[in-house]
Amino acid sequence: MEVVVARIGRPHGVRGEVSVEVRTDSPGERFAGGAVFSTDPASAGPLTLAAARDHNGVLLLSFEGVNDRNAAEGLRGVLLVADVDATSTDEPDAWSVPALVGLRAERTDGRVAGEVIGVEHGPAQDLLVVKQPSGSLARVPFVAALVPVVDVDGGRVVLDPPGGLLEGDGAPEDAR
Repeated sequence: MEVVVARIGRPHGVRGEVSVEVRTDSPGERFAGGAVFSTDPASAGPLTLAAARDHNGVLLLSFEGVNDRNAAEGLRGVLLVADVDATSTDEPDAWSVPALVGLRAERTDGRVAGEVIGVEHGPAQDLLVVKQPSGSLARVPFVAALVPVVDVDGGRVVLDPPGGLLEGDGAPEDAR
């Protein structure tokens, strides 16, 4: 499975280095010299990592064949994509986004709440994006108190949201 691990930002200096917005939990493993990344758009790659370094808390990367500021500027906004094994993880409560998308969302009493269509990465925690039966979207904080059950094999997640987060829970907007 392919996942986005970084977004290339602005050039740094005149020798082709670029800053990146990291989108992986393991940058030390992902950004090792010689790593090859697919890109989005595909026309920008593949890119082979020549070096990675930290500069005041910002990850700077250099790629083979990108030797000056102009070439680096041409990569601005490009997404770096890596191939990962979706089934392996060291964390017992970690799921890949593709494993979650398509799961049926149920309430603790068994009523259907919708379908998981994505995960948004918020500043405090991830949010499950649930398409409700009406078609509207709900964003449920992906924490154990609100999502007590994730049963990928069973094709469902169980939600225990506070009042007003989902349709049909008696919140004032449902009475309209």
